[in-house]
Amino acid sequence: MSNRGGKRENAGRPRGQGKFGEPTTTIRIPQSQTATVKSFLDAFQRKRAEADCDTSTIDMNEFFIPEISKKPTRLPLYSTKVAAGLPSPADDHVEKRLDISEYMIDHASSTFFITIKGESMIDVGLLPGDKVVVDRSKTPRMGDIIIAVVDREFTIKILGQGANKMPRLMPANSSGAYRPIYIRPDTQFEVLGVVIGSLRRFK
Repeated sequence: MSNRGGKRENAGRPRGQGKFGEPTTTIRIPQSQTATVKSFLDAFQRKRAEADCDTSTIDMNEFFIPEISKKPTRLPLYSTKVAAGLPSPADDHVEKRLDISEYMIDHASSTFFITIKGESMIDVGLLPGDKVVVDRSKTPRMGDIIIAVVDREFTIKILGQGANKMPRLMPANSSGAYRPIYIRPDTQFEVLGVVIGSLRRFK
């Protein structure tokens, strides 16, 4: 009987030694979205490589107050929906002109930006280096992403509720590396604001 063919024991690359450092799975995506998905994964890998081992999710050195120009910068917003690329500037599908400050900020006097640090919120699309838009005037509701101070430590998490109806702060990372933060009666806890958006640059 021939020993050729079939799977060889211990053959192939060891688990966790690939590009992403963890097991991978096969998924099917629309062909038109291949470049977009690859770009996202490349950006994610770069951000993860730049982040240090700190598990904090806020960079304390990067709090920003928005500066609103008295003369808004309004750029074309196309009504045409495209899978990839840009519509021709010559077409007639300009729906309106969009000012990014108007779109991202509801109340300038109560808004600030924070830079994400760490990976506890990657499942909701918040990657290390992203800027989140935080509004202090919003009333936090269950399911909102919030910025909070817990025992003098800043964190960004999803606001939830435990079995005893006390607040709990939930991470958004399916790896299991991050645990919920349970707020107990003796916990120093303050909500600083509600996250209403995020900003990311690819170049």
